[in-house]
Amino acid sequence: MMNDTRRVWMGVPHHARANRVVVNTVLWMIVAGGAALPGLLGAQEPGSRAAAPASEALTLPDAVSMALRRNRDVRDARFGLDLAQEQVSEAWGGVLPTISMDANYTRNVSPAVSFLPAFIFNPDAGPDELLQVQFGADNSWNTSINVEQPLFDARVFVGLGAAQRLASIQEEFVRGRSQNLVTRVRLAYYDLLLAQEQERLTRNSVTRVRQSLKETSAMNRAGLASDYDQLRIEVELANLEPNLRRAENAATQFRRVLAVELALEDQESLQVAGSLASMDLDDPADNTPANRAILAFASSGPLEGAAEQRVQQAWERRSDLRQLEMTERLRHSEMRLEQMQYLPTVSFFGNYVLQAQQNGAPNFFGDPMSRASAQAVGISVSVPIFEGFRKDARVDQRRAAWRQAETQFRFARDQAASQVKSLIELADEARARARGQKLAVQQAQRGFEIASAQYREGLSGQLELTDAEVALRQSEFNYAQAVYDYLVAWAQLDEAVGAVPMVDSQFRQADGQ
Repeated sequence: MMNDTRRVWMGVPHHARANRVVVNTVLWMIVAGGAALPGLLGAQEPGSRAAAPASEALTLPDAVSMALRRNRDVRDARFGLDLAQEQVSEAWGGVLPTISMDANYTRNVSPAVSFLPAFIFNPDAGPDELLQVQFGADNSWNTSINVEQPLFDARVFVGLGAAQRLASIQEEFVRGRSQNLVTRVRLAYYDLLLAQEQERLTRNSVTRVRQSLKETSAMNRAGLASDYDQLRIEVELANLEPNLRRAENAATQFRRVLAVELALEDQESLQVAGSLASMDLDDPADNTPANRAILAFASSGPLEGAAEQRVQQAWERRSDLRQLEMTERLRHSEMRLEQMQYLPTVSFFGNYVLQAQQNGAPNFFGDPMSRASAQAVGISVSVPIFEGFRKDARVDQRRAAWRQAETQFRFARDQAASQVKSLIELADEARARARGQKLAVQQAQRGFEIASAQYREGLSGQLELTDAEVALRQSEFNYAQAVYDYLVAWAQLDEAVGAVPMVDSQFRQADGQ
């Protein structure tokens, strides 16, 4: 069931939905809070805020690889796989022979006696006269070896097949958990990049407004700016600084989320490589190495005209669908197992018994005169006849469970097809929006340059410059948001079709260890 991540907003699990809502709500509030700021937003290069050196920043492939090695969720699933595999080994025990050995020694402190009619030994004895006879000696030993081999027991073979199917389901469950983990890591990575982008923009705004306040204060002292101009910028700075703190907290929050997925103890110092604002979706080669590594995770094929192919791929490779299909087969095997209760069982048995008795001090197994052995072999047949209709009820229960699993599988296939098509549409829309926003950024940059030149020449006021800067930074964030939406849609689409990068290779490698 995609082990907890159903994509498309209406199907995303609660915790994933909460992350998406938190990040977009917080970042929208920050943008809205800075929308009225005047010339505060600098032209600082995207991704240039103070951060760890690039050599210390974690790339997306490195983060995914680390998560697959260290995440506790996947390790827990692998322990479940070990358990299922041992259950298969246990099921094989029903096919192999059963051998047991029993041995005991008894010291008869007061040997038991029996009463027999005395005339058995003495014809002259009266009819009511009894004679005490001791059976057994002071010491007795008994050892037996028993062998039983099933010759025909349909329940054993059907049960073995059911155990193997259960192990296959658990193996697919591990794969699904791994895919879900990689998707969560990708989304947490993108969340952190978007939060860092907003933090960078807000920090640039604070820097520029402080510089603007400094310059306006000097102009006010020289009589070139009014007290109102200075007061307005002071108010804007007071409103903007809390937004910076909110942006920093948002980045810290998503840094912790990613660190938890990676099982890192030092959560606060985690740094990731890449920049959404400088990412070029149309030309992957025209990107930094970190951005190219991110885009490599979103390049599993074209989107145009590929809906039906991806739906087919989802039906074949998607982990939750494969688990449901295997579960359907398992339920059918369980029904067959109950039906096998009507059939007889045939088994071969054999035993060897060695016993001895002796009076006086114990001499284990005595001598040949006090020791005897016996051997026996045979075939046992057990035929069930009537159990009060309990078998019929159990068979009907298993049949209902099988039909239920079959219905769930077909319903999940329809849901998967709808989900894949919706995610393709979301990715297409986000990419088109990114292209439009990229042009908007260029136009806003040009407008800001014109407004700056006119402000320096005294041809326009601060309000025009403010509007130009706000439009520039808003367009930059909108572009980063569009890139973020595109990457998120791709991450969810990869899991929806069962083709999450790095999972299958890492899964096979871990199994070989």
